[in-house]
Amino acid sequence: MRRWMFFGLWILSLAAITFYGGAVSYGFFFGVSLLPLVCLGYIACVYCRFKIYQEIGSRTMVCGRPESYLFILKNEDFFAYASVSIRLFSDFSYVEDLPGDTEYELLPGDRFSFETRILCRCRGEYEVGVKEVVVTDFLGLFRVCYPNPGTVKALVSPRVISLGELKSLEEFQAVLQREASGGQDPDVVVRDYVPGDPMKQVHWKAAAREGKLKVRTRMGEEKQGIFLFCDMTRHSGDRNVYLPLENKMLEVLLALGFFLAGKEMAFSVCYGQGGLQRRQVRGMREFDAFYQEVDRVVFDPGEDCLGTLEQMLWGGVFRDGRIGLFIFHELNERIMELSGRLAEEGLLAVLYAVTDRSQEVYIRQGDGRRKVVQVPLDGVLEGVL
Repeated sequence: MRRWMFFGLWILSLAAITFYGGAVSYGFFFGVSLLPLVCLGYIACVYCRFKIYQEIGSRTMVCGRPESYLFILKNEDFFAYASVSIRLFSDFSYVEDLPGDTEYELLPGDRFSFETRILCRCRGEYEVGVKEVVVTDFLGLFRVCYPNPGTVKALVSPRVISLGELKSLEEFQAVLQREASGGQDPDVVVRDYVPGDPMKQVHWKAAAREGKLKVRTRMGEEKQGIFLFCDMTRHSGDRNVYLPLENKMLEVLLALGFFLAGKEMAFSVCYGQGGLQRRQVRGMREFDAFYQEVDRVVFDPGEDCLGTLEQMLWGGVFRDGRIGLFIFHELNERIMELSGRLAEEGLLAVLYAVTDRSQEVYIRQGDGRRKVVQVPLDGVLEGVL
């Protein structure tokens, strides 16, 4: 409306010099014609001189945990800023009590300070706070939006969710109770070699007699009865897609691990990162190291999740396992076929599908040896896991 009014005013000035002429008409015409250039020059000055100060309490944050945030708008010039507004990064972060569409008028020396909190929704490294600055001239004819040159990057770690119970394991409660009570192998002399066993424990005579590596079994050797496996494949090139997905998958992994560690149940965590990675966690005393390792994980689009799972299956990694908890982006027939083979070998399997797409066709394939649980991307884990 302002632009149409100004255009009408310019038409009137043009008509005045056409029909009447004279110094007043020409002065009015040139004044109206030059005013847009003055407005653009004003915006250019504000663009070059305007300052934004922002600071977060710590660049290292935890997903879902608020951090202090300081934001300052300040006019250090001798002329007024007629209208300045800001736009915030809102995809993965939220600033409390700071509307992103408010216009501020700053006279010389004016200062607006906001001490509030910022909350990040997803694990990863991304920009937070002020995204863009919008400057409007004093007549409201032009509006220029430009990126904030001093953006702040936050390094966000995944959160750990404490679960009171695991509903997905209710059917396997008897096995979990055996794990909690110590679940140990019977005292035998030797057993089959498993990759990762120390070579000094190899029983060479038994190996020569049976034609395969055998290792001595210590009295009361603890079984690695519970396995956690997580798909570390990046399934999209769009950050708006893969960040929420990867964040939820790591939340599921940490929630399961924290529950088991809190019950003092030893478990093994396996995933692919350029090859099979495997770590054993023995209760809460080793959970912090496990959390730090998960925080450093980088999802890779070239990771072959199912290839890693098949390698573990053929390598006998699950041979001594009782329960396997598997976290995937989505299920497919190949995953169901592999889980069926694991069930045939005696492993109780729970498959967690982290997706909003319906997995009902696979949920119906669950039986007494395996179970499928769908985890929505925006849903809470309590009551689902």
